[in-house]
Amino acid sequence: MQRVRIERMSGREAAARGLIAGIEAIFFATAARPYPEGPERDAFLEKWLGRFLAAPDDVLLVALDGDQVVGYLVGTFENAAVSPRFRDMPHFRENFVRQCALYPAHLHINLHAEYRSAGLGARMLDIFAGLVAEAGLPGMHVTTGRGMRNVGFYLRCGFVEAGSLERAGGVMLFLGRRV
Repeated sequence: MQRVRIERMSGREAAARGLIAGIEAIFFATAARPYPEGPERDAFLEKWLGRFLAAPDDVLLVALDGDQVVGYLVGTFENAAVSPRFRDMPHFRENFVRQCALYPAHLHINLHAEYRSAGLGARMLDIFAGLVAEAGLPGMHVTTGRGMRNVGFYLRCGFVEAGSLERAGGVMLFLGRRV
């Protein structure tokens, strides 16, 4: 794991370096279900990853083992409850307004399965937390599902359950971490 380095870059730089395919491969490998080629797959990619890679002010951290992408973190300092960019995610503005004010920075993190449980994800979260603090924001958050394997990871990394929302298919958790 010591050979893995974490680099901050823009989505444009990641594309120029030929890293997007590796990021997308990890993105789909960690999805809760498979997505065959087609419009549904494209929409899923855009909603949960593409919008962050395209925004020049969003954060992209890429974990590299040599030239191989082994993980990434994408995040924004925008408050998803009030930002027009997240209007397609009504749960933020309808259910998590107070939580978004306390933990405005939003992130997604995924690692290749072979690189989990070795501290790499925690390192990436700590780097993002430092950037959030430098931006003068009080905290960061993730949303996930109750019972998902990543909940324990976030709790070990200092996140707390700040809200939940019952929906078809399960319970969405809003996990926040002060910086």
